Amino acid sequence: MHSPLPASSSTSPWITTVAGPLPVSAVRGPVLTHEHLVLDLDRTGERAAVLEAGRHRSAVVGELAALSAEFGLALVIELTCRGMGRDPRALARIAEESGVAVVAATGWYYEPFHPRETEEASVERLTEILVREIEDGIGASGVRPGVLGEIGSHGDRPSGRESRALLASAHAARATGLSLATHAQFGRGGLAQLELLTGAGLPPHRISIGHQDLLDDPGIHQEIAASGAYVAFDTIGKERYQSDRTRLRLLLALLDAGYAERALLSCDISRHGYLTAEGGHGYGHLFRSFVPAARAAGVDADLIDLLTRRNPLRFLTGADTGTGTRRTTDTARTAGTDAEEF
Repeated sequence: MHSPLPASSSTSPWITTVAGPLPVSAVRGPVLTHEHLVLDLDRTGERAAVLEAGRHRSAVVGELAALSAEFGLALVIELTCRGMGRDPRALARIAEESGVAVVAATGWYYEPFHPRETEEASVERLTEILVREIEDGIGASGVRPGVLGEIGSHGDRPSGRESRALLASAHAARATGLSLATHAQFGRGGLAQLELLTGAGLPPHRISIGHQDLLDDPGIHQEIAASGAYVAFDTIGKERYQSDRTRLRLLLALLDAGYAERALLSCDISRHGYLTAEGGHGYGHLFRSFVPAARAAGVDADLIDLLTRRNPLRFLTGADTGTGTRRTTDTARTAGTDAEEF
């Protein structure tokens, strides 16, 4: 077992990684806020939607190590949770071999991937499962989750089973001080997720609503951000679902509306075909393609640091700059926060 985190509040300057507590001050480079390093979402036998601990680990390690060397990649938030083929020991090995810190997750994905434990269990029982895992570690691995995610739903409103999982995750987040990242299938249902989670008492700045770059609706993005929650543009590079040109347009709209402090970026590598070793765009697509395009559109270096480092750290630790914080349109693309850490 890892030693417990130092005594602190929910705005602790510590992050729980697969190797134990990590001070925020040690995270000097960018963060990937929604990735998968080991997972198994295969339901057809084709083995396409997998990242296997044995077969693909060396390619994953190689990519992360290269990104650390080239861009200073410091941390990956790994959102593979219960029922998704999570392997905490493999995550610990990947972190050690790559030199990039990794945060593991707990919770439940959307309903088709729920294990049987969610079928009839009450919200209270599901909350107990999550809190025990957060406090005691995942199985016998001793690895403690540092985030709840990716807590899923599909459609405009969560199903009954998904609602129980979301509520349990909100209660567990409140009990343990962890933040919560969602999976909104194709970007839909984010406002319903937010309503459910905040209705359970979880502050919006502890919530990231996922896959919003798949939803071409700047009004919804701004409504989520105005609440104080984070808007995740986290499938960058998946051109099959949405063009990066559209993603950049949506991000710039959010920035110009004054919500730079509410955006999170990542690539959501969720199958081995996305790895660069297999000809895919890889974990580094954010830094090699999307960030340069954002710079060309007028997003300056300080704002890039806000989007790729300070925002993720503030989300993870539960720190906040104020609900619905906005910037004026003429400075949205050229000003970050004034906080030294975040």
